[in-house]
Amino acid sequence: MNHDVKDLGLADKGNDRIEWAARNMPVLATIKKRFESEKPLEGLRLGLCLHVTTETASLCRTLQAGGADVHLCASNPLSTQDDVAAALVKIDGIPVHAVKAEDHATYYRHIYSVLDVKPQMTMDDGADLLSTLHSEKPELLPNLIGGTEETTTGVIRLKAMAKDGALRYPVVAVNDALTKHLFDNRYGTGQSTIDGMIRSTNRLLAGSVFVVAGYGWCGRGAAMRADGLGARVIVTEVDPLKALEAVMDGFQVLPMAEAAALGDFFVTVTGDINVIRPEHFELMKSGAIVCNSGHFNVELDLPGLAAASSSRRLIREYVEEFTLRSSGKTVCILAEGRLINLAAAEGHPSSVMDMSFANQALSAEYVARNRGRLPLDVFPVPAEIDREIARLKLDSMGFRIDTLTPDQEAYLASWKEGT
Repeated sequence: MNHDVKDLGLADKGNDRIEWAARNMPVLATIKKRFESEKPLEGLRLGLCLHVTTETASLCRTLQAGGADVHLCASNPLSTQDDVAAALVKIDGIPVHAVKAEDHATYYRHIYSVLDVKPQMTMDDGADLLSTLHSEKPELLPNLIGGTEETTTGVIRLKAMAKDGALRYPVVAVNDALTKHLFDNRYGTGQSTIDGMIRSTNRLLAGSVFVVAGYGWCGRGAAMRADGLGARVIVTEVDPLKALEAVMDGFQVLPMAEAAALGDFFVTVTGDINVIRPEHFELMKSGAIVCNSGHFNVELDLPGLAAASSSRRLIREYVEEFTLRSSGKTVCILAEGRLINLAAAEGHPSSVMDMSFANQALSAEYVARNRGRLPLDVFPVPAEIDREIARLKLDSMGFRIDTLTPDQEAYLASWKEGT
């Protein structure tokens, strides 16, 4: 089997960790059990470009149980858990191409390795697999029946492709499912971002000034958790509605040019480039800690920071200290500016990824069952799948809800009722 992982000797350790995560993923377990009997993905080759984590391993096992031929590469050079990659190869027979801290060339070589199997369906986290396929391997496009996309950044890229007429097969925007972004982005990213920042620095957040760039669902989560740990949170935004929400949620809102001089910790979660630039780094307190929890490290202008610095050194694992030439002040960048929650920690807790990856599995089934009938566009997870995942999650947590009475259903469906 063609694969590229760090060390197959790590497989047993990885398998133990996969099993630990799976204990808190009951929705995906329910789907896996049904997939084992129904085989809705029988005979399909799936190319996955996802973070290689314990939770992703549970998704891979679910897709494999559904009959899929699964091939996996990493969607970020620093997010791979090498023991998990080894377990998937050695125990599950899934070809994995991922090594933590792989360089840029290796990262794309691994993407090409997945494309070499001529996948019929793609699963992306950031759209690197799909965009590489479209730009460099267009001859493979006739094989594709559809795909899915996990994250905000990827959905933005795909919608731009669709708008330009460049998208050549239908893609389900898993990120836009309510059971994904309302929970994964807010509660998952919120907790795991703080986890990565604390693991890499061992600094106290209480009493500090914590700047969050972007107040989407990920930014809300980070602000909420930092506030809960006693930090004073400042939000920067370009969208007046989101900025107003942050104000109503009790946070100070400032432009980055003003927040830069006040913050002790900075985290970007916008999906855009150059959110923190050299002019902002120059204003920061000496020793300011800066990280990114968006998908790509381009949210921080790291080339600009390097050019403005007289020296740089790795002062602690995942902490690189830059000394600014103009002032002698230092700025600390965490995890090379890559997504801090996966580069320096373990990513989202398994209980919230349970819903996100349930969306992936059921969306893959939906694409397979509707082959040739889906619009050539980026479209949301069907509402019935979203609601079913929410129902299964509530059941697994021991909660019950009411159901509408016939009178209530009739009332909601009628336009004749009034005062």
